[in-house]
Amino acid sequence: MKIISTWLREPLERGLAPIANGLIVARVHPNILTTLGFLALVASGVAFGYAHVRLGAFLLLLSGVLDMLDGRVARVGGTMSRFGAFYDSTLDRLGEAALMIGITVFFMNGGVPADWTLYAVLASTIAMSTGLVVSYTRARAEGLMLECKVGLAQRAERVIGLGVPVLFFGAGRGGMLLLGIVVVLGLLSLVTVVQRVVHVHKQTRSVSRGASGPEAIPALPDSPRKV
Repeated sequence: MKIISTWLREPLERGLAPIANGLIVARVHPNILTTLGFLALVASGVAFGYAHVRLGAFLLLLSGVLDMLDGRVARVGGTMSRFGAFYDSTLDRLGEAALMIGITVFFMNGGVPADWTLYAVLASTIAMSTGLVVSYTRARAEGLMLECKVGLAQRAERVIGLGVPVLFFGAGRGGMLLLGIVVVLGLLSLVTVVQRVVHVHKQTRSVSRGASGPEAIPALPDSPRKV
């Protein structure tokens, strides 16, 4: 189950198709888009850290658009590579960490009332940790040749769920809207981790039952696609 389902994802991809085609014609390499998306995400964290939360939200959404574009340019343009997939995933994780560090700085520097600072910092730390583990579970499962795309809070859900409300409403009174979003994202990410563990367990158990000998799952070669 996905919160941001295909009813939103597919129109976005169709809308970005002409831009992606133009980038392909211009021979823009997807790794350039990946780098720009990473820089936008880091800039988003910096903006949040300096309490420019609407700017941070805009840059976060921009990074999501660039993330969609680099994958489409790689697939349609025939420039998929194992390094590209690795580079994309690595920068995504670094960018997400930078974003959450920026939000944590915002909370620490008076973004929420003083009595709430400790709770806000804990919430952002948990959200960052669980968000990274969500991505790790999929990468580790696919490294074992297992499908692992389930979960309530995948990357698109996290980007849109944080970016859209804050872009329109800011951090809310006393930073409570942003804090509430961070808490929800942390909880949904934790649920997603559990969903993925259960999903992988079911797959490995079915492999064990179907195998004549001890379970052995070969390592998956590096994926040549953008992820």
